[in-house]
Amino acid sequence: MFAAYAARIDRDQPLNGLEVGDRPAPENRPGWTTVTVKAASLNHHDLWSLRGVGLGEESLPMILGCDAAGTDEDGNEVVLHSVIGQSGHGVGPKEPRSILTERYQGTFAEQVTVPAWNVLPKPAELSFEEAACLPTAWLTAYRMLFTNAGVRPGDAVLVQGAGGGVATAAIVLGRAAGLRVYATSRDEAKRRRAVELGAVEAFEPGARLPQRVDAVLETVGAATWSHSVKSLKPGGTLVISGATSGPNPEVAELNRIFFLELRVVGSTMGSKDELQALLNFCAATGVRPVIDSVLPLDRAREGFEKMAGGDLFGKVVLTV
Repeated sequence: MFAAYAARIDRDQPLNGLEVGDRPAPENRPGWTTVTVKAASLNHHDLWSLRGVGLGEESLPMILGCDAAGTDEDGNEVVLHSVIGQSGHGVGPKEPRSILTERYQGTFAEQVTVPAWNVLPKPAELSFEEAACLPTAWLTAYRMLFTNAGVRPGDAVLVQGAGGGVATAAIVLGRAAGLRVYATSRDEAKRRRAVELGAVEAFEPGARLPQRVDAVLETVGAATWSHSVKSLKPGGTLVISGATSGPNPEVAELNRIFFLELRVVGSTMGSKDELQALLNFCAATGVRPVIDSVLPLDRAREGFEKMAGGDLFGKVVLTV
């Protein structure tokens, strides 16, 4: 079958390890099911995999891709939850959880095999391309906002790094939930787009906000950490799910964190129940994922280049 896969690990030039071509079709496994992929979306996780983060040489070649929507063996339209082993289904209770492509072949292919437990019905209101955007970036944003930040309608939230998949999702979901959303970006066009999507205002990184916020959603890391901490009101919450600019800020702001009794919460992906809630939320409210571009699978490298260069707003989707 046709697929986009990691053939080599290159930490400095990750796209050197990306190949597109034939790979073996998935084999049947007890308790697993095969899904025919209609659409799959890119995540930074795929780029990090090519750098060897969470993916070792011994696992190569590895078909990339965490997210997908398609049809199951009975022809039903489905969405995949990409956390394998979260409850032991399909792998046994002692296997630690992993994301597709860390242990098992991914979704950038004509077919993918996952535990039957990991398959959810796709709402009819969502296209395959839209549904394929939800299981990683949008689920991460949903969990950050509604589970770990614990915000309520009317609260103020700062989203750092508008343009990325998680940040874009957080702006759209926050606006739909009645939050007062602020955003930052180095790029003026991305700031304008953030406002069009529902942010009250968008600023350059480090700018003083009109008010201190109840929560900050942080995916940028070192470059915005100090600004994130300083933007919180006393008792506020900083939720972090990534560090694309690096994990080690020059100033940790520890004095401010303890004196203002701020909470710092790590957040990774989400549960199957949260993905179901996100699907229901999108179907009920009309919220739809922001898609930057849709490309056929044989142009996967083009999509990776857009993501690696930061030249996108929203998700890149590959169709099969």
